[in-house]
Amino acid sequence: MYISETTMRVRYAETDRMNVVYHGNYAQYFEVGRVEAIRQAGISYKDLEDSGTILPVVEWNAKFLRPARYDDLLTVRTTLSEWPSDHRLRFRQEVFNAEGKLLTVGDVLLYFLRSETMEKTPMPKEMAEKLKPFFP
Repeated sequence: MYISETTMRVRYAETDRMNVVYHGNYAQYFEVGRVEAIRQAGISYKDLEDSGTILPVVEWNAKFLRPARYDDLLTVRTTLSEWPSDHRLRFRQEVFNAEGKLLTVGDVLLYFLRSETMEKTPMPKEMAEKLKPFFP
């Protein structure tokens, strides 16, 4: 199992008239969490794309438990609990406030695709090598 945490601060533009984070912004928070999780494992999304593999989101869901507000410091926990056995990569993501209260939970499913053909492909070897130590 691979777990990563990334922090970010809620910007004013991300809130609505109720002074809470607009729900659509969580897709971006989840993306930051995933990109940073992969970076912390020693892999760059940019390098994956430059080598011909893209990772489009094919499914995204979230459950909102508590609101986040302007200037809150958030922690996005990104978990890869299952080894990708084919072209699918599923992350579990959780957002916590500075007090450690769980605000939002969700799952994101991505596919490994060849950028030139848009055909499904297994996880790139370089990525597998970096993640393998977390899956005994």
